Amino acid sequence: AQLVESGGGLVQAGGSLRLSCAAAAVISDADEYVIGWFRQAPGKDLEGVSLIMFTEGRTWYIDSTKGRFAISFDNANYTMYLLMNSLNSEDTAVYYCVAAPDYMPKSLVGDAYAYDYWGQGTQVTVSS
Repeated sequence: AQLVESGGGLVQAGGSLRLSCAAAAVISDADEYVIGWFRQAPGKDLEGVSLIMFTEGRTWYIDSTKGRFAISFDNANYTMYLLMNSLNSEDTAVYYCVAAPDYMPKSLVGDAYAYDYWGQGTQVTVSS
């Protein structure tokens, strides 16, 4: 089973995109998972972008996206979204949605390779 992403593309700087991640094939009870988005820019390592920790009732964003990105989860269709506003060239990357049971060690929440489930990746390119 795999997470299924959609919504990437080419956008001008200052524009917006919304990424979607269908999770119904993977997650049976969202409350028992940590889900979120990582990204990998050309020549760089994977970095966490935003996470939802349902058990703790909180979200997390990397500093560079705070105030611009918004993560959400629709319980009706088990789909996660990442709304990205005010995009800039630094946001150009392949974006991956991830999920893992929430008993994962807190020390590993920021480690992409600690997540059990991945999407196929979707390219986001921001032109200046």
